[in-house]
Formats: sequence, C-alpha cells, structure tokens
Amino acid sequence: MIWELDLAILILVIVAAIGAIQVKDLLGCAILFGAYSFLMCLLWATMGAVDVAFTEASVGAGVSTVFFVAAVFRTTRRTKD
Repeated sequence: MIWELDLAILILVIVAAIGAIQVKDLLGCAILFGAYSFLMCLLWATMGAVDVAFTEASVGAGVSTVFFVAAVFRTTRRTKD
C-alpha cells in the first residue's frame, strides 16, 4: 500500500468529520456527511476490504445522504439567522 495515499485520505476524513460537526447549515452538514462516507469508502478500499467499501458507498454515501438531503428540504427554518 501507498502510505501517503492512506494518510491523505485519512486527513480528508478527519477534515470532513470536523466540518460536519462545526457547520451550522443542515444541508451543508448532510453534504459533508456524504463526503465523509465516500472518503471512508475510499479508505476501506485501499485497505483491501472491498465488500465493506461497497456497503459504505451504497448505504453511507448513497442512500443515507439522499434521505438526509430530502429531510432537510422538507423542513423549514424557525429562525432567520
């Protein structure tokens, strides 16, 4: 394995996770969560766990992100900040 690639993906995973926690907008949070899941999929694939990577890509980055974005569009904001 190329450790530089693993390190770069791991740093991006950490940045996406911290960004999803820190962002105030729900849509931005849902998109960052999808990016986090996709990066985790890449990390699993580089480690050789292709079945786990495929499950993470389909469920984590695919279905969950679509559900989160759909839920955000069905809600309304109570405050205008």
